[in-house]
Amino acid sequence: MAQARGNTRQRIQDVALELFAEQGYEKTSLREIAERLDVTKAALYYHFKTKEDILIGIFEDLTRPMDELIAWGHDQPRTLETKQEILRRYQEALLAAAPLFRFMQENQATVRELSIGLTFKERMIAVIGLIQEPEFSMTDKVRSVSAIFTMHAGTFFMENIEGDAEEKHEAVLEVALDLIGQAHQGA
Repeated sequence: MAQARGNTRQRIQDVALELFAEQGYEKTSLREIAERLDVTKAALYYHFKTKEDILIGIFEDLTRPMDELIAWGHDQPRTLETKQEILRRYQEALLAAAPLFRFMQENQATVRELSIGLTFKERMIAVIGLIQEPEFSMTDKVRSVSAIFTMHAGTFFMENIEGDAEEKHEAVLEVALDLIGQAHQGA
């Protein structure tokens, strides 16, 4: 029975994210989500009381790999190899959560107003902290931050560039690894 509930919860989140992407978070109602799912509003309420609850659930589920990455990174030696592995794992987490990040990009004002905006910023600061060293020069600190934002840009803006998706992901990772390699050499 718990498995079926998990599937329903996942379906609600997937449909809600589709609708949020199609017509915006503000313009989407719980009624529309229920209609798209072909369930009653009461059935939807069983899992989520508000749109924000749905969005928080999506955010928690899709960003769990980032929390695991941050916890893993804190337990590793602060070597270049660890930082490279953090970037590889971060790219995997970004790709898995692409629909959420696309939503966040397109609904920045809404995200800032919700609790998830602050939580996401805290995660970003934590990931940057894993690959940046206090003794880095300002240029190398910029390289570290740029490595992370290269991955973001590569995940969401490279779709407008011609080419094989896998080749683009590899190129983005290569650039991010180059940046962190340069930063690490300078230290």
